[in-house]
Amino acid sequence: MQLGMVGAGRMGANMVRRLLRGGHACVVHSSSPAKLEPLVTEGAIAAATLAALVAQMPPPRTVWLMIPAAAVDTTIDALAPLLDRGDTIVDGGNSHYVDDIRRAKALEARGIHYLDVGTSGGVWGLERGYCLMIGGDDESVRRLDPIFASLAPGDAGIAPAAEEADTRTAALGYLHCGPSGAGHFVKMIHNGIEYGMMAAYAEGMAILAAADAGSRERAVDAGTAPLNTPENYRYQFDLPAIAEVWRRGSVISSWLLDLTAQALADDPQLASYAGRVADSGEGRWTVQAAVDTSVPAPVLTAALYARFASRGGADFQNRVLSAMRHAFGGHREPPPKA
Repeated sequence: MQLGMVGAGRMGANMVRRLLRGGHACVVHSSSPAKLEPLVTEGAIAAATLAALVAQMPPPRTVWLMIPAAAVDTTIDALAPLLDRGDTIVDGGNSHYVDDIRRAKALEARGIHYLDVGTSGGVWGLERGYCLMIGGDDESVRRLDPIFASLAPGDAGIAPAAEEADTRTAALGYLHCGPSGAGHFVKMIHNGIEYGMMAAYAEGMAILAAADAGSRERAVDAGTAPLNTPENYRYQFDLPAIAEVWRRGSVISSWLLDLTAQALADDPQLASYAGRVADSGEGRWTVQAAVDTSVPAPVLTAALYARFASRGGADFQNRVLSAMRHAFGGHREPPPKA
């Protein structure tokens, strides 16, 4: 099949490469033309504009967007007038599912199909394949099955959880989750869970790193809680080795742990990281969905708030706390660590 790709960033470019390897033809447009050059050498066709992209594709066309969520509406506004009835737009980024419902209705009035495809795989997807969570109409999903099958991992040597799942696409790494918005809803929850899993690994590793607290000199003052049993905290753990052993036979083994183990092996102190953790929206939308549906989600919510704090979001409230302690008890802040 032929596919037009808008966006040639880390994921978009590798998705094009995977499709080319699968025998598909790709026309690619990017706001950064230099990113197209390597793809052209690998067999893709470059398009300097959206109009050029559409012109090089016979109908029915499929144009896949791999761009930031904030840019999707303006891109669709520019793209839709160039398309014909029966063409399809796919948003493979991390849009809010509510926006998908709105977009699908607006495009349906033009006779244009719209699919929302939550895409997970990151920079490793080229080799491992991409997990695809698809929302939209049955006809378009069936038509694009060869594209989804090429992007997805396939069985990847993983036996299905149940025998009857053998013939379902879920066992191959892609799934039609439901009507418009369903794909991004499932991806939203996927990323909310991801936040929680990452936070759990990070907190556990931090406790292991602090297990030598009894061997460290500790301030003796009114602002420092005493460590009552320093003899119980004199361990100096090899974190890379612990991460490595957990990868083998442990119930908490996972790909996230594999990546953590590699990072610690490369840099046990993780000194090259500042610890400012971004959030791209899905964690927030997951928490909002939990509130709207009255589902308690304390772990996912705490993981989201931890990301806010990592970027300085707690700085003012911490200053308020410090001011109150000083006001009622005369406590002064300790000098910052060098």
